[in-house]
Amino acid sequence: MNVQEIVEKLYREDSRRIFATLIRLLGDIDLAEESMHDAFKLAMKQWPLEGIPDKPFAWLVSTARFRGIDRIRRERRVTSLDQLEETAAAISDPSPEVSMDPVVPDDQLRLIFICCHPALSSDAQVALTMREVCGLTTEEIANAFLASTPTIAQRIVRAKAKIRDAKIPYQIPSQSELPARLASVLRVIYLVFNEGYSPSSGALVTRGDLSQEAIRLTRWLLQLLPVPEVSGLLALMLLHESRREARSDDAGNLVPLDEQDRGRWNVELMTEGTFLVRQSLASGGVGPYALQAAISAIHADAKSASDTDWNQIVGFYDLLVQLVPTPIVELNRAVAVAMRDGPLSGLALIDNLLELEELQRYHLAHAARADLCRRLGHNDEALVSYQHALDLTQQEPERRFLQNRMDQLLSSSS
Repeated sequence: MNVQEIVEKLYREDSRRIFATLIRLLGDIDLAEESMHDAFKLAMKQWPLEGIPDKPFAWLVSTARFRGIDRIRRERRVTSLDQLEETAAAISDPSPEVSMDPVVPDDQLRLIFICCHPALSSDAQVALTMREVCGLTTEEIANAFLASTPTIAQRIVRAKAKIRDAKIPYQIPSQSELPARLASVLRVIYLVFNEGYSPSSGALVTRGDLSQEAIRLTRWLLQLLPVPEVSGLLALMLLHESRREARSDDAGNLVPLDEQDRGRWNVELMTEGTFLVRQSLASGGVGPYALQAAISAIHADAKSASDTDWNQIVGFYDLLVQLVPTPIVELNRAVAVAMRDGPLSGLALIDNLLELEELQRYHLAHAARADLCRRLGHNDEALVSYQHALDLTQQEPERRFLQNRMDQLLSSSS
């Protein structure tokens, strides 16, 4: 690889961790982001001439930190000369690792806890963390929330203003305060994983960088807070991740679950995920992530799609709906009912759900309806629903899959 490719790879793989470290050192989200971009630009100029440093990550952090100090001095971000010198000295420590807090040893996970401050609303916590810590675009976050992009953009701006105006400190919550922020932290990591497992847009069926980062953070979190719902989330992600390689063919086309080559599923991840599911269920304090993991484990246990125990899956969804009565959970249950009782039963449930405005904008709801209509032989209705789904889908492999289904229906009707 040439220098430009190496810098681009570092940006893809390490920029969010560099960013998180800089927020710890500089104490300001915008300053950290500006300084990080300065460091990467400088690397593009200097490294081709001077060579790549032995420790590129440390070089980028150190360079960005001093760029931040320069900006502080230039823009007078503090109120007095004494405070200015004190601030500059505090962030000039050449060893960023020295001030790592032992309570939360991973900078990115620490920053997620900070962004999930109780002074912010739950939705603001999640949107801010996904944007600033995990690097998702505003459009990707909007898709995860089933909300409009301007709505999410305003939410992020207000959250950052709240942190600034309320002078919320960039400090780690105490051990006793961590559990109160756990629900938001889990939600953030779960949504990041979902964006990696099934990206809302783009040319890829999956984004392994995001899903693997979510798993990495959850492993850290489980060491920090070894409670059933954390292990349930880790189990859920491992079981889903075990199927990632089988979710696309060699041409990059989407392969649905019932058509996947189960020989390509990762046995090691399935084994670990199944063990964690059993551990979580045995604890007695079963939450929504553990229940979803249990559903995924049933798929993992089935030797073929036809061997799937849909009755047990519907039973778990019945429990999940009681804990998390959201339209998407109801939709997933409806699909499971269709697999157990036949497409007509599922179609009735989905038609009721599609009266909700939230699901009218959700492409997978229309895709699920289209599939049930196709199975019933209602080709005209199926084509209409496939078109609705296609109009709402931004991921290219999903678009090709839906278009292929439509082409097959049109071909069989002619």
